[in-house]
Amino acid sequence: QVKVVESGGGSVQAGGSLRLSCMVSGPISETYCLGWFRQVEGKRREGVAVIDAWERTRYADSVKGRFTISQDNNRNRLYLQMDNLKPEDTGTYYCVADRVATIGTMMDPARVLDVWGQGTLVTVSP
Repeated sequence: QVKVVESGGGSVQAGGSLRLSCMVSGPISETYCLGWFRQVEGKRREGVAVIDAWERTRYADSVKGRFTISQDNNRNRLYLQMDNLKPEDTGTYYCVADRVATIGTMMDPARVLDVWGQGTLVTVSP
């Protein structure tokens, strides 16, 4: 059974940086897509960045050029480097894994994804 646990959230001023980490355990095959989603107050949950076993990535338009998703060689660790943070980035960030999604489908709002972490809070002050 695949499990994911996030860490690294916190508070930062606008323009600052944070790095989120996710520990991924269990049988992660190459079919799995991993990613970061966030829940911003008053808005529906949205995909932020996703990555597949071949290091292909996809980002939400709102974070392109500011956020970078990466993983270690064994896919046991997933990271999200967040630079030039903005107050609108404030929210709860979730590490997510899905066995059959692709980078092209994982951020589809209608898709039900397999595995979610408990979330980590990121607060960006003006």
